[in-house]
Amino acid sequence: MTRTPPSPILQVLVGDEEVGAFFSDEAELSAMLRVEAALAQAEAKVGLISEDAARRIAEICHTFRADWSKLAEGLARDGVIVPEFVKQLRAAVGAPHSRSVHLGATSQDVIDTALILRLKPIIETLGQRLDTLIHALDGLKRRDGAIRLMAHTRMQQALPFTAAEKIDTWFQPLERHREKLQDLAPRLLVVQLGGPIGTRGELMGQGDAVADGMADILQLGLAPSWHSQRDRIGEFGAFLSLLTGTLGKIGQDIALMAQNEVGEVRLATGGGSSAMPHKSNPVSAEVLVTLARFNAGMLGTLHQALVHEGERSGAAWTLEWMVLPQMVVSAAAALSKAQALFASMSFVPSSAPEA
Repeated sequence: MTRTPPSPILQVLVGDEEVGAFFSDEAELSAMLRVEAALAQAEAKVGLISEDAARRIAEICHTFRADWSKLAEGLARDGVIVPEFVKQLRAAVGAPHSRSVHLGATSQDVIDTALILRLKPIIETLGQRLDTLIHALDGLKRRDGAIRLMAHTRMQQALPFTAAEKIDTWFQPLERHREKLQDLAPRLLVVQLGGPIGTRGELMGQGDAVADGMADILQLGLAPSWHSQRDRIGEFGAFLSLLTGTLGKIGQDIALMAQNEVGEVRLATGGGSSAMPHKSNPVSAEVLVTLARFNAGMLGTLHQALVHEGERSGAAWTLEWMVLPQMVVSAAAALSKAQALFASMSFVPSSAPEA
């Protein structure tokens, strides 16, 4: 039951296979199993369940095979996959330890922590790609920085400046985004454990200790329950939109500079036309603009998911599931497209008369 993205062939243009794989059904199930195993181990450590039960649950979590059709039916019925998942997991664990599965937890604990487990390597990937992109821009600046260009303000020729000065307008925001990513990661990458209403009350006074144990096992940060406090996700979404917005600005600049009548950027490769064989379209630059505008639109929708009624909202939560993966994949795709674009471009001295 792997989710098929809209228009799979379109993903070659605007998707990212490496990062998109973290949002497959299989990846989510694997993360959910890690959460259940960690929960059992942490509960055994404080005496809520037996060591035998924790070992049995962990063993089954390593070998569990889901009935995907039943999971789909459960999701359609319950609005969340966890009730059917826990039912299947308990059946696999068997007596006498089945009653120890998922003890004191709720669906959101499993889903949210499983999401965070998958966001952790994604953030590492985004950081690595940002580092590569910043390094590539630095190299481009060292190679072509002395080339004279014409600055443009309000789409009109302004005053001469250098390619190095142009690159700085791209380079500096990316450095700030790299710092933002490092700053937000500890706030985002935290365990979720609250129980039915977010108080950890069903864990017999051991809720904080269990959460601490889970965080240690899963190598995540520790935080109070954040079921209806979605600012972490909203902040990450804002980062993604800012990042793609900066890359979109770069893409827009390059597309304009590559125009035949401007000719300040040369692209080694371009897209063809079905009707005009002489054309070489700046496809990668255009895609950066598209992804920036897409994420800007999606951010408003994601921030709608901050509005939870009471202690949990099915509507807001489901909206988050729909939007966040697309924003993450779009940001990852933009970083890859930008890297390829910088590798294929060179600056050309401006032919415009100096003011």
